[in-house]
Amino acid sequence: MHILITGAAGMIGRKLVVRLVAAGTLNGQPIDKLTLIDVSAPQKPQGFTGSVVASAADIADAAAARAAVAGRPDVIFHLAAVVSGEAELDFEKGVHVNLDGSRALIEAIRVTGEGYRPRLVFTSSIAVFGAPFPETIADDFHLTPLTSYGTQKAIVELLLADYTRRGFLDAIGIRLPSIVVRPGRPNKAASGFFSSIIREPLAGEEAILPVADSVLHWHASPRAAVGFLIHAAGVDREKLGPRVNLTMPGVCCTVAEQIAALRRIAGDKAAARIRREPDPLVARIVAGWPSRFDPRRALALGFQAEASFDEIIRVHIADELGGKIAS
Repeated sequence: MHILITGAAGMIGRKLVVRLVAAGTLNGQPIDKLTLIDVSAPQKPQGFTGSVVASAADIADAAAARAAVAGRPDVIFHLAAVVSGEAELDFEKGVHVNLDGSRALIEAIRVTGEGYRPRLVFTSSIAVFGAPFPETIADDFHLTPLTSYGTQKAIVELLLADYTRRGFLDAIGIRLPSIVVRPGRPNKAASGFFSSIIREPLAGEEAILPVADSVLHWHASPRAAVGFLIHAAGVDREKLGPRVNLTMPGVCCTVAEQIAALRRIAGDKAAARIRREPDPLVARIVAGWPSRFDPRRALALGFQAEASFDEIIRVHIADELGGKIAS
C-alpha cells in the first residue's frame, strides 16, 4: 500500500507516521511506500523498510499537487493547514493553504486518470459550525462558520462531498475537536491555550490563560486524533453514505474543569502556574465556536476518544513526559 500524507511535518502528521510505521499495515494491507509532504521537508521515519519520499512542496501549486499523486497513492491523509488564529490574522495565507491547497490536491486526483479513486481523509474542524448554537450540535447542523478558518474548512467539506458523489475520489472529512495536550511550544492556533494551561504547568512553567474559566469546549488527545485518522481510512463507504463529513467524539468541559483535572493529577502548585491575561481576539474567536456535540454517527462507525479530561492529561504525561511531571 502507498500512503501520501500532506502536512507530514506537523505534530499530528509526525505522530501518524510513527503509528503507521509501527503497525506496518493499514486496512490489513502492508505499507510499502510513504510519500510525505510539507512546506518544510519532513524527516524520514526510522525503522521503515519500504520506500519513502519526503519532500518540501506547496500543495497549493498545481504542479506540486499533480506530482504528489502521480504515484497513485491508495490512501491520502490531507493534514496540511494554516491554524485558526493565523488564518484569521493572515487571510491570504489561510485561503492559499486551507482552500487553494485542498482544491489543488483534489483536482490533481480528479485529472490523474481513469480508475483512480483513492480514499482521502481530510482533517476538518468543529469551526465549520457557527452561532446561534443549539445545546447539542449534530452532524447535520447548518454550516455558518464565524471565522475565515472555519469558512475555508467548510468549503472543502462541500467540495469533498461533491467530488465523492461524482466518483472522482472516496473522501471522508473528520471534524477534529481541539487537540490537547499538544507537545512542544505554543503555535498560532486560537485554541492553543487549551494545551498550554496544562502543558506548561506540568513542565514547571507559567502559562497564560486568555479567556474566562467558564469557556466550554470539545477536546481529544493527539493519540485519539491519530486513531481517528487511521480508523477513517478504513470506514466502509456504504456505511458512511453521502454525508462524508462527520464530527469526532471528544470530552466536553470548561476551562475551570480542565484546571480542576490538572489540580487532581499534579496538585495545587501546578494549577497556580496559570496566569489570567485576557486577549480580546482569542476570546472573540473562541466565542464563535460550538462546544457540545452529538457524535453518534462517529461512535456508530467505531471512532473512539477519551472519556474524561483527566484521561487526556494522563495521555500527555505518558506519551510526552515519560510518565513524569515537574514538582
